[in-house]
Amino acid sequence: MDAGIEKRTAQARWERRTQRPLLALAVLFAVAYAVPIVDSSTSRTVTLTCAVAEWVVWAAFAADYLVRLGLAEDRKRFVRTHWLDLCAVVLPLLQPLRLLRLVSTLMLVGRRARMASQIRLTTYVAGAVVGLLMFGSLAVLSVERDAPGGNIRTLGDAVWWSFTTMTTVGYGDHAPTTGMGRMLAVGLMLSGIALLGVVTANIAAWFIARFEKDDVEERRQTEAIRALTEEVRALRAEVAELRAGSVVD
Repeated sequence: MDAGIEKRTAQARWERRTQRPLLALAVLFAVAYAVPIVDSSTSRTVTLTCAVAEWVVWAAFAADYLVRLGLAEDRKRFVRTHWLDLCAVVLPLLQPLRLLRLVSTLMLVGRRARMASQIRLTTYVAGAVVGLLMFGSLAVLSVERDAPGGNIRTLGDAVWWSFTTMTTVGYGDHAPTTGMGRMLAVGLMLSGIALLGVVTANIAAWFIARFEKDDVEERRQTEAIRALTEEVRALRAEVAELRAGSVVD
């Protein structure tokens, strides 16, 4: 029993200590992913350095998963309950595509971010929106810029397309023509709907909690008024009895 508690404590301590460094590595990944796409004329050395940085960040998240697995009290249960983490770690090994490293890193960052306090939910939702817009723009630009007949040629086109896609507005002035681009569009649309649902649910929960708090306060005041009314009635009855007694005397 003590060993299990110690393992859970060690796992929680590891997750708490590594959360910020892993988020910093995720920012490094974002820079390394963006540089070769934004500036297509970068030298081979810079491109290679960015690719190495991406793999280093992915390796750090993979090592984090293995450490958490080693610290878990029930490793089989850990694998079952963290199967998305495992998929994100294995995904880039299936085929050496930069887009797979992007997807896996976003999944791992999201899984670790959800371990934070629910008080920071709004911050993480805002971060998810910015991250999806940025990575979605870069990813679609990387696959659509050189596509025959494509109309997403610049970063501005890609950002505008990401905004209209995530909000499900879909003006149609820019649209992906490749299979991978359309898969990205589907992912952005679903993500936008999911984030909107989270925001709506969060606002609704806040209002409900506020109304429940007001109801509790109102009930408390009503009970206090009722108690005071009963006390006043009791006092009146005692005064009436005292007056009746004095008259008899």
